[in-house]
Amino acid sequence: MEILELNHEVIRTARDSEANQKVANIGLQEPERLPFTVRIAVTREDIAKAVAVRRSAYGRHLPEFARTMTIEDVDLAPGTTILLAESRLDRAPIGTMRVQTNEFSALPVEHSVELPSWCASGRLAEATRLAVTGPSSGRMIKMMLFKALFLLCEQRGIDWLLITARSPIDREYEAMLFRDIFADHRYVPMTHVGGLPHRVMAGEVSAARRRWSEAKHPLYRFVFETPHPDLDLTLPTHGAVCFEAAA
Repeated sequence: MEILELNHEVIRTARDSEANQKVANIGLQEPERLPFTVRIAVTREDIAKAVAVRRSAYGRHLPEFARTMTIEDVDLAPGTTILLAESRLDRAPIGTMRVQTNEFSALPVEHSVELPSWCASGRLAEATRLAVTGPSSGRMIKMMLFKALFLLCEQRGIDWLLITARSPIDREYEAMLFRDIFADHRYVPMTHVGGLPHRVMAGEVSAARRRWSEAKHPLYRFVFETPHPDLDLTLPTHGAVCFEAAA
C-alpha cells in the first residue's frame, strides 16, 4: 500500500469542510438529490475508474489519444485532485475531472503558453481531463463536476481557474463567463493534450458568484444556492490519501 502524504492545504480542507458546508447551506434552497454522487478520488482504484471514463469519453472523438491513456504520474502528484462521479445504483464511474494547482509545480497549460501578467501570479488551478460516459445524462454530470470545481477552488483560496478547450466545447466555457487570456481568442497547440489546438480561458474565482448573479446566469441557483448532498468534497480525516493497488 502506497501512502502519499497530503499537503497542508488539503489537510486543512478536510478538517474544515464540514463546518464550511453548514455555513454555506444557511438560507439556501431545499436539498436536491441526484442519481449519482461526486467525490474526491482517494485510492488507486478510484483513479483507475477515472481513467476508464477518460478512455470512453475521449475515444468518441480522439480514439488514438484515448488508447494511450493510463494512470499518469500527475494523477498521483501533490497538488492534484481528481473528482469522480459514480452511479448511485451500482457505483459505476460516469464522470471525472482533474484539478491541478500551482503550489508544487507549474500548471500543464504553462508548458504550452506564457500566461499574461493578470493571471500569472497568485494561487492558480487548472481543470483538465474532463470526461463523462454518455450523452443522455452527460450535461447534468458535467455541471455537477463544475459545481464541485468551483466549490473546491473557493475552499482552497484559488485566485484564477484556467481551462483549455477545443471547439465547440469552448462555447460552454464562454457561457460560464470564462474569458480568453489572449485578446485574439487564438487556439494554441497543447502539449498535454497531444498537441491539439485549444483556447486558453480563465475565471476569477472570488468574482464568480457576483458575476453569475449580475448576469442572471440560469445556473446560478444550481451551482451556488442549491445544496446537493450527493456532492462530497471531504477527505479522509487521517490526513493521507491512500493509493491502494487496484484489484
